[in-house]
Amino acid sequence: MQHSLKSCCLALLACCASALHAAPQHALTLYDEAPKYPADFSHFDYVNPDAPKGGTLRLPGFGGFDSLNPYISRGTSADQLGLIYDTLTFHSLDEPFTEYGLVAESMEKAEDGTWVRFKLRPEARFNDGVGITADDVVFTFNTLIEHGAPFYRAYYGGVDRVVADDPHSVTFHFKHTGNRELPLVLGQLPVLPKHYWEGRDFSKGSLEPPLGSGPYRIGQVRPGRSISFERVEDYWAKDLPAQRGFYNFDRVVVDYYRDNNVTLEAFKAGQFDFNREMAAKNWATGYSSPALDAGQIIKEEIPNNNTQGMQGFVFNMRKPYFADARVRQAIALLFDFEWSNSALFHNAYTRTSSYFDNSELAARGEPGADELALLEPLRDQLPAAAFGPAWEPPKTDASGTIREQRRAAYALLQEAGWHIVDDQLVNAEGEPLQFEFLLVQADFERVLLPFKRNLASLGINMELRRVDVSQYINRLRSRDFDMVVSSFGQSNSPGNEQREYWHSSSADNPGSRNLMGLKDPAVDVLVEGLIQADSRQSLITHTRALDRALRSLHLLVPNWYTNVYRVAYWNKFDHPAQSPKYDLGLFTWWIDPDKDARLRGELEQVEQQAPELADPASAPDAEAE
Repeated sequence: MQHSLKSCCLALLACCASALHAAPQHALTLYDEAPKYPADFSHFDYVNPDAPKGGTLRLPGFGGFDSLNPYISRGTSADQLGLIYDTLTFHSLDEPFTEYGLVAESMEKAEDGTWVRFKLRPEARFNDGVGITADDVVFTFNTLIEHGAPFYRAYYGGVDRVVADDPHSVTFHFKHTGNRELPLVLGQLPVLPKHYWEGRDFSKGSLEPPLGSGPYRIGQVRPGRSISFERVEDYWAKDLPAQRGFYNFDRVVVDYYRDNNVTLEAFKAGQFDFNREMAAKNWATGYSSPALDAGQIIKEEIPNNNTQGMQGFVFNMRKPYFADARVRQAIALLFDFEWSNSALFHNAYTRTSSYFDNSELAARGEPGADELALLEPLRDQLPAAAFGPAWEPPKTDASGTIREQRRAAYALLQEAGWHIVDDQLVNAEGEPLQFEFLLVQADFERVLLPFKRNLASLGINMELRRVDVSQYINRLRSRDFDMVVSSFGQSNSPGNEQREYWHSSSADNPGSRNLMGLKDPAVDVLVEGLIQADSRQSLITHTRALDRALRSLHLLVPNWYTNVYRVAYWNKFDHPAQSPKYDLGLFTWWIDPDKDARLRGELEQVEQQAPELADPASAPDAEAE
């Protein structure tokens, strides 16, 4: 009895000690550094807490949609569905990686990193008035793991189990210690209503508007054509510090177009309000119009301080002809970025070289001693290039003549066993090197045609195949492609998502972001090391080492980036003077009543003078494309 009593006392003391080390916090940070905003903050610096509410924001979508469930692999989900869901925490847009309580009013972490606990707000509720409970959180997590897209099984792979401690407290227990990012990742979990989904098949796409708890609910749905969202007047979180100044539009409407050129013409005709421009040619010349000259359309470049990640023409290394890195490197040499930038892009872009460009995370020059300490144990498994100067794409003189690159490319191809016979590049078995580039965007054809000509000069045949959005998504998920253009976005604090990009465990998962099919034990080690980094400096070192390894493997043909958001909008909006450092912050904008009235008056006057100039119906019909 005495021994039992002593054990109980020791257990109680241990629990108390754990509780002391796991004091509730109003925010989570990656390395337990102090967050920017204190517990009593009233709003973020980059919002206008007194912004007027009202009006409609009209946005463009691309292609179409056939599902209102963004969490599964089936179907093509509509845009902006995140507006109807709240998450446990809210990601600050002016800090690299800090999460403030939203559905959760406070968070606790075990000192040894074995669990994280979220204390839910008693006032949190779904938009049908039913309160949000820990059971909803448990249901959401288990549903995403069991029935959601394969991404979630990888992203939450470090969680052993989730337990509802009481109606307003939920704890995630981890399989291992040391994963500092996992508590923040779990804070981003959307909370789905258990009472709504019980009796419904979560794994099947549906056009039935689902129930959420967020600032908007779904309004009108026209499958494949448009979707509207209506602001929830009694949104439970509208006065929370993390939500003040956000979601100022009464309605958000997304209309879908099947061609980017048609989209631009529709914008100029007034069929929607806001366009983020991705094409340099359009930005330079495409917006010219009487409305732009009159100041009715505003073009604005807003600084983008985010890590730019990597966009590129991705090789599917599951294909035998792309298995050899020398072949991949040779093909990459034949893309003349400098000519494309000058002739096609109005010199608007910078060539991407790093998987973490535009940040301190990118590897530069020779590796330092700290990077070599991570790379040296893997020397026998990585290319020698990973241990020298960080690989950079070759530069041309922009003349369109690439003789040196062509010679270097052919030398690599010969080393790999390819040679030219009758103007075709063939291997030892006489099989030609030919492949298909799968496209969904017509805009890329003008970029790829010169690349196709350069490849043909060495006897390589690249066929361009453009398909619709649903077919494109299905072919990507089933890995039925040779080469595609894709991007691998990065945050300023990379972590668990790197498994989804580069780790062997994701290579065979349908729908994962490991499009190239990379299975490399050395890369796996570097990815795991990055995830386990225990300080900011350690994270930087691990990321740079991973960057060197990825660049040395020639997994894709690097594209380009710009460090500004290029946005055009009809002159009825206003936005905070201070933009968020790491996001465009569109949902901190609002409609200025005076500007809106003035614009309406001007357009009515134009319509009276020349109806065909102001009538949105005179714009090209996107649906006919």
